[in-house]
Amino acid sequence: MNKKLTYAGIAALLLLVISGCGDKPTAAPADASGQDSTSVSSGAEGNNAGNDSTVSPAATPAATSTPEPAATVTPAATEAPAVPEKQSLKIKTYYTDLQQNDLIPADVSITFKNAEEKYKEAFKTLQKSDNADQIPLWNKIELKSLEFSNGQIVMDIHKPDEAQLGAGGEALAIDALSKMFFQFDEVKNIDVLVDGEQVESLMGHVDLMHPITRENNGL
Repeated sequence: MNKKLTYAGIAALLLLVISGCGDKPTAAPADASGQDSTSVSSGAEGNNAGNDSTVSPAATPAATSTPEPAATVTPAATEAPAVPEKQSLKIKTYYTDLQQNDLIPADVSITFKNAEEKYKEAFKTLQKSDNADQIPLWNKIELKSLEFSNGQIVMDIHKPDEAQLGAGGEALAIDALSKMFFQFDEVKNIDVLVDGEQVESLMGHVDLMHPITRENNGL
């Protein structure tokens, strides 16, 4: 009897234990969405990490220094060459009388800056006169050029038809030119060209020497 009660109690105890185990709430499985979000997040982070490790930002070009322009050296201002002052000089020039019988000397003044200008201005005195009784012999002759070098005057003239003189006037004209230029000690000879050429005679009556010197002019 006691054994039966014992067995019955054990069986009842087992039933209680079994039923208790069957009624115990089971732990809910982990939230799949949570896991997924976690795994997705982890994946994104993994991807970001992967991207960070593989994709490098565009390289910024190194700043290059712009070379400064070389300093230009401004040349020192040079003084303009001094303009030679004009000089004044009294000389003798020569005219003829109304009948062209002889030469008439006259004192005149010229102004000039250099030697060539001096001789050009001196020649001009043979071309004009302020005295009606003193007739210029070269007034209708055109001076084209005049150069002075090594004691020689080379002058190129143009002689229009109206400048033609007779034999006496031609001789006086050459004599007046020679005396006027040979008053300058530095002048050794004179070569007169007509339109750039050496001619035998200035106006066809008197020989024209090339060059004219003091000796061959009787001075």
